Amino acid sequence: MDGLRDGVVTTLSVVQWPVLIYFLVINTSYLILIGLAAWDFVHHLRRVEQSGRPERIAGDYAPSVTVVVPMYNEAAGIVSSLQSLLALHYPHHEVVAVDDGSTDDTFAVLERAFDLVPVGREIPTEVPVIAQLLSVNIPRDGRTPLTVVRKTNSGRSDAVNLGINAANTDLVVFVDADSILDPDALITVTVPFADDPTRTIATGGVVRAANGSRVVAGRLVEPRVPRQLLARIQIVEYLRAFLLGRTGWSRLRALLLISGAFGVFRRDVLVEVGGLDTTSIGEDFELVMRVHRKMRREGRDYRIEFVGEPVCWTEVPSTTKVLRKQRARWHRGLWETLWKYRGMLGNPRYGRLGMIALPFYWAFELIAPLLEFGGLILMILGLALGVVNVPFAILFILIAYGYAILVTLAAMTVEELTFHKYTRWRDLGSLVTAAVAENLGYRQLTAWWRLQGWWASLRGKKQVWGTMTRVGLGDSTDK
Repeated sequence: MDGLRDGVVTTLSVVQWPVLIYFLVINTSYLILIGLAAWDFVHHLRRVEQSGRPERIAGDYAPSVTVVVPMYNEAAGIVSSLQSLLALHYPHHEVVAVDDGSTDDTFAVLERAFDLVPVGREIPTEVPVIAQLLSVNIPRDGRTPLTVVRKTNSGRSDAVNLGINAANTDLVVFVDADSILDPDALITVTVPFADDPTRTIATGGVVRAANGSRVVAGRLVEPRVPRQLLARIQIVEYLRAFLLGRTGWSRLRALLLISGAFGVFRRDVLVEVGGLDTTSIGEDFELVMRVHRKMRREGRDYRIEFVGEPVCWTEVPSTTKVLRKQRARWHRGLWETLWKYRGMLGNPRYGRLGMIALPFYWAFELIAPLLEFGGLILMILGLALGVVNVPFAILFILIAYGYAILVTLAAMTVEELTFHKYTRWRDLGSLVTAAVAENLGYRQLTAWWRLQGWWASLRGKKQVWGTMTRVGLGDSTDK
């Protein structure tokens, strides 16, 4: 016991203040990003008031768009999902659904619903694809802008790559089969391409949790907060990370990540870089990093933007088992991508990406769970052994967790004053409760799960995407 006590005392004397300063800096950094996002939102709303809604681009000069939908065993909801995508408000868009060797009756359901017939269309091979192409199918009426491509099973990334090859448009949008887009999402997310067509090469939109919301005929008609605490906490988490964090990075012209659930890319750029990396478990992050590196190395003037208004609604994990797999996979993908592109870290050649964004991701995204979990264990041991004074422990809790709650509440306030998605007072009250509950067990669990994903990568354990079991977003008010 004396040896343990001495070890804890020595360790605390070395790390306690650096760890405290670390949490102070990370929370302050998030607060700065939220401030940048708030400034961007105010600017956006003023522009909308002066020039009207982004529907101004929805004319003959709007860039053509292909919505690529990879699908695997999606028979239950794929018809309403594709109908919803086909009905999006946009003048020139098509939908390419790629069946990744489904073992259920996904294709049979689509064949009946859209009266599909096979065609002898040849798909180009501009982006490398592993799978074998089985068939290309279109609706018999010849008018519905839908193409359903069947292939052997080879994974989501390869399915997206085949969809890129099948696209006949200027822009390609990646959307998951179980996601729901706002009706005007394509119009809004393509505004940067219309405003600056020569430089803009990619945009990302907001991903929000749909659990508990009212869905009718493939449309989310009323955002609501679910009763389940685990899902409520993720709503708060997504709001802070997707809506405000990425908007802040976009404002700094240093956006490193566009979610694979809702991203828009120029097709010619995707072809140039070879599409998604089918060997990467963090394929969305890896793609954006690869695009940045190519553009910077070639000295090309380009822009990658995040647009805070169009929303892609998705179902978040409702069980800790599924959430654990997701967070472990996310952190493993983060580590493997950062390591792959470590040559960009601190490299002035890559501007703000190399000098600001990547150091932030290494210090505050990758290492955060290690310091958070380790610091918490050390603090508990110190208190149990009586070697930590109570005032310091209180200060640690206030800075590490109390400050984090204030940051989340600030993010929620900005969202409420700008987009006001949740109109019921009880929903707002539930989100405030979730912002507090996030720091009482949830953060500690996710930190542990993220460490597991990192450790699995360091050990060289085979990477597995895993099955993300979902409850489903049917026509209900609370699932």
